[in-house]
Amino acid sequence: MFGLSKKTEMPVSGKALPGRPGAIPTAATNFVTGRPLEEPVPEGMARAMFGMGCFWGVERVFWKLPGVYATVVGYAGGETPNPTYEELCTGATGHAEVVLVTYDPAVISYEGLLKAFWEGHDPTQGMRQGNDVGTQYRSGIYPFTPEQHAAAEASKAEFGKRLKAAGYGPVTTEIVDAPEFYHAEGPHQQYLAKNPRGYCGLGGTGVTCPVGLSA
Repeated sequence: MFGLSKKTEMPVSGKALPGRPGAIPTAATNFVTGRPLEEPVPEGMARAMFGMGCFWGVERVFWKLPGVYATVVGYAGGETPNPTYEELCTGATGHAEVVLVTYDPAVISYEGLLKAFWEGHDPTQGMRQGNDVGTQYRSGIYPFTPEQHAAAEASKAEFGKRLKAAGYGPVTTEIVDAPEFYHAEGPHQQYLAKNPRGYCGLGGTGVTCPVGLSA
């Protein structure tokens, strides 16, 4: 965190760090829920994936929401297989810091998650979020279904209008179908639950995103 990476351009295709064939070690259980960190999605639940800056604060945004069953932080959207956090900070893996959210659609809709996403950060900053500068801090929505993709695009267009009216620039959020997700190391999982006074660089715009946006 703390803006360790100053690289604001994605690595050239084929030039990313080589990574490794096996997964890096992570925590066994979720510190907030006590559930296995890598448990399968329970019946009736759905998944969503978001990047909106330092994943320590982002994860807390989502685990506090009613209807969210579990959260886990990791890396997605790059080329390096099974990257480490140190590799991510070089800017040479192409990954974003992301949060994988398991939620109950009967309690909270995907649109409800999108509302938390848009209001929880400034999606107009490109390869940064506040003082955290680098490709890993970019804003992104990574849908798992065509319905999620359509809802994400519709919300981006509508919220972009509201931001423009409030004097903000264009939305830089990328919307890409869910790429492969790699778990972050154990100390990063549920970091702000373990360290309540730990660093959080998130800051919203104050612009409200309406609930119920749809394509």
